[in-house]
Amino acid sequence: MGERIRFYLDEHIPKAVADGLRHRGILVTRAQEVGLRRASDEQHMEYARRENCVVVTKDSDFLRFHREGLTHSGIVYLDRDATIGEIINALELIAETLSSEDMQDHVEYW
Repeated sequence: MGERIRFYLDEHIPKAVADGLRHRGILVTRAQEVGLRRASDEQHMEYARRENCVVVTKDSDFLRFHREGLTHSGIVYLDRDATIGEIINALELIAETLSSEDMQDHVEYW
């Protein structure tokens, strides 16, 4: 398996998700931690690409970027209502089964 996935949580993903992932040893950064609160979606995408992080979001604009062919380090699109625990479990499964290379220009829908 290749390099481990690093997640970048869009600003509307609860802090508890980051806390739960970190507790499980998964690498994660929140938009708020890197000064990107209220940044444009383009800025979020650029940061994630530069840092080789998979964006975790509920914002469909990121799917548009993907459809338009914008190169990215991966997107996990949360398209359903889920508890914090369910989101953590889903992201942990992704981190355990896919590598950073697998996620290049790929979207996982959950």
